[in-house]
Amino acid sequence: MTQTPSPQQDPRTYLAVERTYLAWLRTGLALMGVGFAVARFGLFLREIQPSITHVPQRSSGMSVVVGVFLVGLGVFVNLFAIRQYMQLVRELRDGAWRPGQVSAVAVGLALLLAICGTGMAVYLVAFR
Repeated sequence: MTQTPSPQQDPRTYLAVERTYLAWLRTGLALMGVGFAVARFGLFLREIQPSITHVPQRSSGMSVVVGVFLVGLGVFVNLFAIRQYMQLVRELRDGAWRPGQVSAVAVGLALLLAICGTGMAVYLVAFR
């Protein structure tokens, strides 16, 4: 019978940490990409609207604000991912890692994105 290695010695643990790190990086890059698209789409709408309706378009500028916010959030997520990855590897190396820890930043980010999504949905419904 083979003995299973401790999580600190099991290479699968390090690979799982690396996969999680890469998932955080993808999330940050996606937020930056969507933020850039949102900001530029508002500019596109401002430019195309007068040629379609021949009426000057009033813009609230919300797409730029939301776009810049999402890009900033993506940068924050990537910086958080770096810090979290380095901390987990250090804890595994030193034997200080405890399974089952909840990431408060991940939960906070999910709540922030849920609030932003709700606000955007309300904005889209209210200003059709």
